[in-house]
Amino acid sequence: MATTEPCADLERHAPTIVLADGYARLPEHFYSRLGAAAASAPRLIGFNHALAEQLELGVAGWREADLAAVFSGNRPPRGSQPVALAYAGHQFGHFVPQLGDGRALLLGETVDRHGSRRELQLKGSGPTPWSRGGDGRAALGPVLREYLVSEAMHAFGIPSTRALAAVSTGDIVLRERPLPGAVLTRVAGSHVRVGTFQYFAARGDLEAVRTLADWVIERLYPDARAAASPYLALLDAVIEAQARLVAQWLAVGFIHGVMNTDNMAVSGETIDYGPCAFLDHYQAEAVFSSIDRRGRYAYANQPPVAQWNLARFAETLLPLLHSDRASAVAVAEEALSSFAPRFEAHWLARMRAKLGLDTAEAEDGGLVERLLELMQRHQADFTVTFRRLAHAAAGGGMPREPFADDPSFGEWWSAWQARLARERRSPEERCARMLRTNPWLIPRNHRIEQAIAAAEKGDYAPFEALRAALAQPFDEVVAAAALAEPPRPEERVLATFCGT
Repeated sequence: MATTEPCADLERHAPTIVLADGYARLPEHFYSRLGAAAASAPRLIGFNHALAEQLELGVAGWREADLAAVFSGNRPPRGSQPVALAYAGHQFGHFVPQLGDGRALLLGETVDRHGSRRELQLKGSGPTPWSRGGDGRAALGPVLREYLVSEAMHAFGIPSTRALAAVSTGDIVLRERPLPGAVLTRVAGSHVRVGTFQYFAARGDLEAVRTLADWVIERLYPDARAAASPYLALLDAVIEAQARLVAQWLAVGFIHGVMNTDNMAVSGETIDYGPCAFLDHYQAEAVFSSIDRRGRYAYANQPPVAQWNLARFAETLLPLLHSDRASAVAVAEEALSSFAPRFEAHWLARMRAKLGLDTAEAEDGGLVERLLELMQRHQADFTVTFRRLAHAAAGGGMPREPFADDPSFGEWWSAWQARLARERRSPEERCARMLRTNPWLIPRNHRIEQAIAAAEKGDYAPFEALRAALAQPFDEVVAAAALAEPPRPEERVLATFCGT
């Protein structure tokens, strides 16, 4: 009678998820196939049950140990063919012809309950052929930062990769000092970047560019297939997606920190949360990233940088736009010229909503700009200021802090009140709408750092408290009031860091 090894039997029946191979069906030179490095003692430290249900992964009721095994990379999903993607990119304006997923593995894809395809990727799962000498690991801090910020962005209604799981590995990674290691599982509509197109264009591989463009059209922009020029329609769709996305960033005071072309997803999702940060007091030239020494990716520079990145994307598509290069350039330039007015329209619509304006008037842009100038002059907290204005829109008095008795603010206030008087909503309705537009809580930089510092010592309570509160960032919750407060001077975070 045949016998079965007990351990092998347990392994065969251990819970796992099922994924389709998706991107791995593209030609072999689009990626490298490999498995994740083993985590010595995986432990689940964060799991997004609501997202798992949307993805219909079938993990309800799983033990934490089984979740940790799958989402550390120790137990590959069934049907998965893990791959590290190839891509290039401009990093701070300088082209690097080969970058790729140096510490990430695309596990595969699933179809969520809405019928949308969603890719699952491990980040920090070990070295790949694209690691360029790095260890391919992720430290606990950057994993927790990305988990918190990406989920907050989703709660704000801003397109973003999502955090599904965070697992500590039990291993140490070496950065400036030894740090606990971790793996993040993130979810996106697509992990294709502008830099993915650049990788093939730089090699003169037009067939690969065409294959990739067709893939993106099929998966993300199917309406482009029916256009007279599908590749021009693709370019136009990506321009629109990025114009809308960056306007949404600015409306919540978000600074990506490293807007290289390899960190711009063609899906229009925010991707690669490295040295990202949110404004405390408003400052147009604010920079937090420790590697952005010249302010290339400062808060107010993000729109022109996005347009610059899109120009690099357009360059990769030129042979697909027209057989004559001069004609292709003209077509691309015309498309790119639409970015600035599109961004301005999206940004102004967002800012009007933040100020309780439903209709459009010619002077609205000036009204917004004057407020931002006053906020910069008085170092007004970005989030708190708009939240106070939301309450004031219900008929409250003019907020004094931090504007004191500045007559310029009084003049602005009078102009805003006169503008509101021309709107149709009642003060109560206006206030309610503004409170659903202006978040009460953002992932404050100092609170993230405090949560990371505690977690590195084994205390995950601050992370859990911040994660739970950020799930409902527009609701004023008394128990979470301290998390919404701006930092005291000694708490201010002046620099944020990449996780590599």
